[in-house]
Amino acid sequence: MKLRTILLAASLLLPALGAAQAADVEKPNLTIGVGGKPLLYYLPLTLAERLGYFKDAGLTVEINDFGGGAKSLQALVGGSVDAVTGAYEHTIRMQQKKQDIRAVIDLGRYPGIVLAVRKSEADKIKTVADLKGRNIGVTAPGSSTHILVQYAFAKAGLKQDDAAFIGVGGGASAVAAMQKGEIDAISHLDPVISKLQELDLINVLIDTRTTQGTEQLFGGMNPAAVLYLKEDFIKENPKTVQALTNVFYRTLKWLEKATPEQVAAAVPEEYWLGDKALYIKAFNASRESYSTDGNIDEASMKSALNLLTTTDPKLDGAAIDLSKTFDGTFLAKAKAQVQ
Repeated sequence: MKLRTILLAASLLLPALGAAQAADVEKPNLTIGVGGKPLLYYLPLTLAERLGYFKDAGLTVEINDFGGGAKSLQALVGGSVDAVTGAYEHTIRMQQKKQDIRAVIDLGRYPGIVLAVRKSEADKIKTVADLKGRNIGVTAPGSSTHILVQYAFAKAGLKQDDAAFIGVGGGASAVAAMQKGEIDAISHLDPVISKLQELDLINVLIDTRTTQGTEQLFGGMNPAAVLYLKEDFIKENPKTVQALTNVFYRTLKWLEKATPEQVAAAVPEEYWLGDKALYIKAFNASRESYSTDGNIDEASMKSALNLLTTTDPKLDGAAIDLSKTFDGTFLAKAKAQVQ
């Protein structure tokens, strides 16, 4: 009888603990924007959700999935989302526009983006320079998949408008665009790239899923997906931002040790694009790209700035204060708090 009483008391206490934890943050109900949630680029966000880590932190999170990273950024600026998992480069670009947006944790060390050409055109398109006048699929114009091609164009001596860039979305629609012959090349991420490779539709030109491929293109590391927020939100809701940072740091630590099978089991089945084995293969191809410590060092910040100044002549690199693009204080606390 005593045992039943103890168990009943414990069951009554658990919801109270959750409520207390929720009450400890300024904004327990949050909306996070993302541009292509099924992509492996954003895997840490899906894992944080599916593993119940938001709930554990006393947060109720709604995730709004947009057609590309540029659209989720617009949603943050417009106030329809509280935070974004998106490309680090947006924190630099928005500083030029007098918008103070800061990353608090890095999720991806490398972009994980692959530039590939249609196999039937591979004999004519052997280098980036050969893409002149072609149709290139990207997740959405202005997104990181688009900017990476622009950077490759600049290195190859091409102009930014030397090809047509077509938004093909983040999942099955991107695969379909290549299958239907609507595009000659694609700049995209896994699992889309691995699916196209499985279908034997593409030849890879640039691969930033790996250390080697990233260094070949950028000459070093290049931070990719981060969690970023408006600076005024960070100041007004420090406990909420700390809770979010803790969640993502905990997720990175889980991901560091997880088997590919555990990762595949954790995500929604529709993310597999109909093939679990393929999803596991895609994860293995992208595994190197995930951050293990959440930090962005100065060299990586400079690499990202170089990417933008190379692709956007209007961006004044000298006017950018890189220290305002990443706030590492929450990450330092997360490392101490999350076991």
